[in-house]
Amino acid sequence: MSWISPFAMNRMGLLNMNKRNVDYISRYNERSSYPLVDNKLKTKLVAAEYEVKTPRLLQVVRQQHEISHFRERADALGGFAIKPAKGSGGKGILVIIRREGDHYIKASGAAVTVAALERHLSNILAGLYSLGGAPDVAIVENLVESSPSLAKYSFQGVPDIRIVVFQGYPVMAMLRLATKASDGKANLHQGAVGVGLNIANGRSLNSVQFNRPITLHPDTGLSLENIVIENWEHMLHMAAHCYEATGLGYMGVDLVLDAQEGPLLLELNARPGLAIQMANGRGLLPRLRAVEALKRPHFRPEKRVQFVIKEFKDL
Repeated sequence: MSWISPFAMNRMGLLNMNKRNVDYISRYNERSSYPLVDNKLKTKLVAAEYEVKTPRLLQVVRQQHEISHFRERADALGGFAIKPAKGSGGKGILVIIRREGDHYIKASGAAVTVAALERHLSNILAGLYSLGGAPDVAIVENLVESSPSLAKYSFQGVPDIRIVVFQGYPVMAMLRLATKASDGKANLHQGAVGVGLNIANGRSLNSVQFNRPITLHPDTGLSLENIVIENWEHMLHMAAHCYEATGLGYMGVDLVLDAQEGPLLLELNARPGLAIQMANGRGLLPRLRAVEALKRPHFRPEKRVQFVIKEFKDL
């Protein structure tokens, strides 16, 4: 986030990194819950228990000798994604969109051989992409095919939706759109576009790239001012259920809208960034404080979602 004076931050209700770390992450996130969100395989398993859909799991590769089984299965696969279970920041994720003869085509259009895919799996197991270089597990998932209503806005990469959830209440959301600058990844720090979303109805509010306001996608040229997310209330319910699934009081829930499967959970983040505030053009603090001030928190996810829709639509 670009520098903003303390006075302006207070006026906008912006949450800064120190306050986020001390007052929200440290206070509301139990350390025992971190493994559930820092490991994508564990996230998938716990999400399934709470009926939160994730991309279909095709294979888990835990040992080097299991890589040969991937070659056997790859022959029958069209598109798929290989991910390190403990990877962070998108590192080590390899997306294959189709097969052409003996080659597999990446989202960028580059062709790779099955031998290259096997080397990638081996590197994942060795911990090349994991936090601290610890040995890891590779997961192979079904390819996410973004809903056409959102795919048209993004450059190559699949657009995703980040929802910040506090004490089980979805408090702020944004749509992240890949660009040439971000190399097809939905990473705001690398140049992806962040589109703030009205938490009550999923309509676009404000858009930024590199923290600067924009109204058109820099590559597709499409207007970002009238985007409406399909199945919005269902997404809010999914995000709210992740509180029961993990016990984390402050987290980011990353969702995608698949053309066939509908909303799917991609991953959870126990330390969500703060750029979502710039995308929305407003701060998190008023909403976080409104939840903290509740004398009787809502115990059911459905009730929490209804509270958010009613109370935060104009906040």
